[in-house]
Amino acid sequence: MTILIPAYEPDDRLLRLIEDIKEKCDFQIVIVDDGSGKPYSRIFQAASKLGCTVLTHPANEGKGAALKTGFRYIKEKGETEGVICADSDGQHLPEDIIRVAQVAKEHCEFIVLGSRKFCGKVPPRSRFGNTVTRAVFSVSSGSHLTDTQTGLRGYSADMLDWLGSIQGKRFEYEMNILLEAKAAGYLFYEVWINTVYDEKNRSSHFRTFSDSARVYYPILKFCTSSLMSGALDFALLLLFQFSTSNLLIAVVGARVCSSIFNYSMNHYFVFSRNKSTEHHKSAPKYFSLVVFIMACNYGLMYLFHILIGAPLVFAKIITELTLFLFSYWSQRNFVFSSEKKLITVNKK
Repeated sequence: MTILIPAYEPDDRLLRLIEDIKEKCDFQIVIVDDGSGKPYSRIFQAASKLGCTVLTHPANEGKGAALKTGFRYIKEKGETEGVICADSDGQHLPEDIIRVAQVAKEHCEFIVLGSRKFCGKVPPRSRFGNTVTRAVFSVSSGSHLTDTQTGLRGYSADMLDWLGSIQGKRFEYEMNILLEAKAAGYLFYEVWINTVYDEKNRSSHFRTFSDSARVYYPILKFCTSSLMSGALDFALLLLFQFSTSNLLIAVVGARVCSSIFNYSMNHYFVFSRNKSTEHHKSAPKYFSLVVFIMACNYGLMYLFHILIGAPLVFAKIITELTLFLFSYWSQRNFVFSSEKKLITVNKK
């Protein structure tokens, strides 16, 4: 088992972590210096003297790039048990790292996440960020995780090629792994770990605005296709209703056109990395879902607009809000899913 630690401008906490790990286990430790520069060479030289392998980026490339560099090196060295990723800023205790490693050995088909419960004194920025990201991730992926931003993760050795293929060079890389795990057939296993924040998390190199945009981009990309399709469906509904004065024709015509657009966007843009999903497999499932959603759409429109007498625009908005989450969840978990079922296990 190998412990991989990406590090950018670390302090002595990295050395204390290494010493504590060495006292408790005999795991190999690989550290990636992500362009920290000469002022931090002392830290990395000391880590090397403690028995760690130190890989160096000439310039800062981002956490995702550092992790990929480590994954490539570990694969080339012939690691067979797995890799545990941990942060260098003291947020992960040695006993938690070792516990995640033990679970990863026992459950090689899972991505093991060291999940924090965010109890006690947690910086508001960290608590708010994780809450928002967790909620958006749950809505867009159909999966619930307690801690989507944890850097303490365990991967089996056979995941290394896949990990190297995931897009992203900075903090968004770790979110991309979670979002693409299901399509690759990998499962989640959560292990509770201690929540540790030193000096109110001041040592974090996470840039609130730019890095948040990178993290949320892959999530928002999943929602963009549905929103664009919804806007097209809305416009076509009004056009067909104005042209024909027939609600059934308007609903069906708008849904057929927007569903073709939505399928194309999802297949080529949203789920383009899922090469195993082919048209002859995904298209029948998708358009079966379209028929079902269309029936529900018409039923709700008839209820709100005809029976209740609500304005057409209001009826459309209420209908779409009702069906949006179900439609998107179905596409993620039925139409474009892999054959393996995603499972999340929580272990105290």
